[in-house]
Amino acid sequence: MTLPDSPTGLPPFPAGQPAPDASVPPFAFDDDSEAVHRPAGTGETARANRRWWDRHADGYQAEHGEFLGDDRFTWCPEGLDEADARLLGEVRGRAVLEIGAGAAQCSRWLAAAGARPVALDLSARQLQHARRIDTAPGREDVTPVPLVQADALRLPFLDGSFDLACSAYGALPFIADTAAVHREVHRVLRPGGRWVFSVTHPMRWAFPDEPGPEGLTVTHSYFDRTPYVEQDERGQAVYVEHHRTLGDRVRELTAAGFRLVDLVEPEWPADLRREWGGWSPLRGRLMPGTAVFVTERD
Repeated sequence: MTLPDSPTGLPPFPAGQPAPDASVPPFAFDDDSEAVHRPAGTGETARANRRWWDRHADGYQAEHGEFLGDDRFTWCPEGLDEADARLLGEVRGRAVLEIGAGAAQCSRWLAAAGARPVALDLSARQLQHARRIDTAPGREDVTPVPLVQADALRLPFLDGSFDLACSAYGALPFIADTAAVHREVHRVLRPGGRWVFSVTHPMRWAFPDEPGPEGLTVTHSYFDRTPYVEQDERGQAVYVEHHRTLGDRVRELTAAGFRLVDLVEPEWPADLRREWGGWSPLRGRLMPGTAVFVTERD
């Protein structure tokens, strides 16, 4: 594989910018933004989401860091861990690309399991949190995971560089052309390589993103693919999510040269009381919140 000259492509923290602080207020959408459904193309989506995650990475890691841990590989808010599910199969000795890695918690688990991971994310601030964890006291003898800041639509690696690729609620919801992402992943995987990713279950698109009873009533068409956009007073997008139906996902994958091995819909554990945004025990008992696609390259 081909990596930038430095593992991250950026210094641990930019000059004059403080290191991420776990004491910042909880992560949330911009209070002054307006939520609409409207078209949003590849460029607008990438610009908005890169800036959004750079602004909100501190709060996101502060709010969810305890659940995510420093080196836990969990696929979803339901708490399905790769240590139990083994959706990637054997990882020891395998070169693994994590897309939308955030602070690289999943990649650290992979490294501890004997894999050779590379963590990629669009957001520099998320990767700075990864470096913060890597340089924390007590980790001096642990080799940091290589970090790469890049767009999943243009993976900076040679063809056939990886044995496995994964994304746990990473880049896919925040990209306009997910079919192109699958083609890029196919390109950098070796024949027979697995591509496993988790996303919000598509049926959730039809419901309000609320953890309580109001989140149990259909208010939007499942078949409406118009993006969800948070925009400022000038109408410029500050956050964008794109929807694909289950059929859309499968067709994109097969067109890119992948075979669907499994589609996992994790059930809400009876003893899990924690809420995460629209994920809650109430909704989790009644409908799936996550879809995990397990595929293999031809």
